[in-house]
Amino acid sequence: MKSSKKIVFFVASFSSIEATAPLGILAIATPLLEAGYEICIIDASITPDYKKRIMEEVKDALCLGISLVTGPMIRETVEVARAIKNWDPDFPIILGGWHPSLLPTQTLEAPYVDIVVRAQGEESMLAVADRLRDDASLADVLGIGFKIDGKLHFTPERPLKRLEEMPAKAYHLADFDAYEKICGRRWAMYVSSLACPFNCAYCTNAGVYGRKWNALPVEQVVAETIELTRRYRLELLWLADDNFLVDLDRSLKIAEGLIRAGANFKWSIQATTNLTARLSINELTLLRRSGLHQICQGIETASPTVMKLMNKDFQVLGDIYQSTERCIKAGVIPSFNIIFGFPGEGPKERRETVNFMMDICRKFPGAEFWTNIFTPYPGSPIFSRTAELGIEVPKTLEGWADYFPRYTVLPWLKGSDHQRVQTMRDYLRIAFDREPIATTGHGRFAKAVQHLTAYPARVRLNFDFYNFPIELWINRQLKNIVKLPKPSIDAKRLQPETAPTCT
Repeated sequence: MKSSKKIVFFVASFSSIEATAPLGILAIATPLLEAGYEICIIDASITPDYKKRIMEEVKDALCLGISLVTGPMIRETVEVARAIKNWDPDFPIILGGWHPSLLPTQTLEAPYVDIVVRAQGEESMLAVADRLRDDASLADVLGIGFKIDGKLHFTPERPLKRLEEMPAKAYHLADFDAYEKICGRRWAMYVSSLACPFNCAYCTNAGVYGRKWNALPVEQVVAETIELTRRYRLELLWLADDNFLVDLDRSLKIAEGLIRAGANFKWSIQATTNLTARLSINELTLLRRSGLHQICQGIETASPTVMKLMNKDFQVLGDIYQSTERCIKAGVIPSFNIIFGFPGEGPKERRETVNFMMDICRKFPGAEFWTNIFTPYPGSPIFSRTAELGIEVPKTLEGWADYFPRYTVLPWLKGSDHQRVQTMRDYLRIAFDREPIATTGHGRFAKAVQHLTAYPARVRLNFDFYNFPIELWINRQLKNIVKLPKPSIDAKRLQPETAPTCT
């Protein structure tokens, strides 16, 4: 409906019970609301029969917007877009977010996509909506792609704005009650800085934001996080900054500000290992007093050979031991991400990483590791080498739905080798305690059951022996009796009893 000022946004699920408010959509919603548009957000993670809801809501809407990242979200996106086009071939469908920003041409080539919005979409989406209502040309809207008679047209890039110039997120649109119902915890994401000065070979960050780090002022971060957590009774904020600790002085001033303001929420960050290693025990203690709960670090590998291939020459393993000890003493959980199967990693290099993980977890109980299989994502430096590496990347938008680090099969890691790594990852998952965001299903009995297979899992890992994985079979059988703690990437989406109300 050209005269409508209603915009429907769809949030595809990420196959996780750790769902929360969709930050990207809340960001672009603010300018639209200020311009008088009505926003309706339908999140598949919390909306029963979400496809039916979407088909009902779009009947009197101007357009449908979808924000997505590479992977499982694409499957539901494609299903919904096709259903809408079957209903009305002329109804505008707009895709934005990480994946369309990195692969705009291929995304727009999909017959069920009419417009793509690249990078920061706040101003672009408002301009697109205004042009659609006026039935006007999109040619003067920066940072988008669109079709005319089936032909693709792309406008010049919209200059990136500093984070402090961007509008506040429309958190009031989020149904935190519904998210809490499936997750067991009231939490949200918050961004205080963008980009990262490093250029790790597997990272997509530079593909969208470049490497120019910029951040919100300390006072704004303190005021907004205090207001956000108190208004919506949130117990945890995940600061989704690419590398929070780039400016150490700023980080410490945020902590001091939160303490002075009487903050009573937990917050978690992610940072590179070299920046975490700069923190003294006194600085970590200060951060902990302010509510810092966890530092998630992308160690990715403990092999010096692979570190060099990953452009991680700044990483020093000895420093990680020291910083892990300091984190544990200060009461901050040190969490590490690992990537197996990076080009150039063989059994020897993989074993170096496993030995390092085991050693850290033994010496510092409370340290956590999360593992993935290498996946060359669009926008990462190594993505340009996919043909050279023998990796076939999807040729269509829907082909990316299974492009996911849990499942990745690589030319040098397939068949029995791939299965061996997956089995090893399963043993690593149950060998040591980890604390997911979601609390649903986590109880003392569940953790006790998990511990039954922890010791034999460690023995397996010590001897690098994974044949006849009876412990994994036992673990699966016990899951049928009691819900065990699971990593977010393996968690299944649950349905709540009620759906969010469109605003």
